[in-house]
Amino acid sequence: MKSAIFILWPSFIVGGIGEVLFFTVFDPKELYLFGEATSLSRLAVYSIGFFLCWAFAAASSALTVFLSRPAREVDR
Repeated sequence: MKSAIFILWPSFIVGGIGEVLFFTVFDPKELYLFGEATSLSRLAVYSIGFFLCWAFAAASSALTVFLSRPAREVDR
């Protein structure tokens, strides 16, 4: 449980910051998916963008926690 907190909380913060920075530059209504304009609402695009940023940040944090284990723990 402790490692889940170490992974999810910082990645939540980074996901929020990443979303703010991305959508400061790009308007959700001007995004194209496979060459066609998205038919999703702004709120849906913001939500999907946040969860994608959060997932990438969580993957990065999980990899950091995984690689920071001591050798004794890995050899078990």
